[in-house]
Amino acid sequence: MRNQKVLLLVEISIFAALGFVLDFVAFKMPQGGSVSLVMIPIVLMAFRRGVFAGVLTGVLVGLLQIVSGLISVTPLSFSFVVMQVILDYIIAYAVVGLAALLRSQYISNARNNNRGKLIFSIVIAVLFGSFLRYITHVITGIFFFDMYADEGANVIIYSIVYNATYMIPVFLLTAFICSLLFLAAPRLLEPKKI
Repeated sequence: MRNQKVLLLVEISIFAALGFVLDFVAFKMPQGGSVSLVMIPIVLMAFRRGVFAGVLTGVLVGLLQIVSGLISVTPLSFSFVVMQVILDYIIAYAVVGLAALLRSQYISNARNNNRGKLIFSIVIAVLFGSFLRYITHVITGIFFFDMYADEGANVIIYSIVYNATYMIPVFLLTAFICSLLFLAAPRLLEPKKI
């Protein structure tokens, strides 16, 4: 039992580090956000090990970004910066791991060997995790990045549109790569027993 816990923590650490590294392969947006491959290891871990592992992997990805200093923050008070960092990095990546809530649908479709439904379940799970991350970034944009909205512009609309400019491509890229990866190497989603 102890070996299983150690193996789980090692896998979470490896996938979080992989997500951190894959975030360097990115198209960076001017006021924060980027189109990158960062969500792929989080989703993979969510499908491989479930909600706890997926969420913890996301939290670690966010923490790695924070400690590396590779973050975009607004020049406000310390308490605002802390709140923004928690929302934009820790919570935003943690909620991606909630894609695991649709894991049973994937497993059922895999057992029935129904490729169409299998891909659909992957895409829906990635959409769910992406949408939760998007909502988190929109909330952050409304509260902390209103200075970038044009004068007289509605800050809510600005945040919705701005965050969609990178989150829609991130969702499409992640859904496409995860679908290919999960179909080509389904054993990645089967944790080994010790």
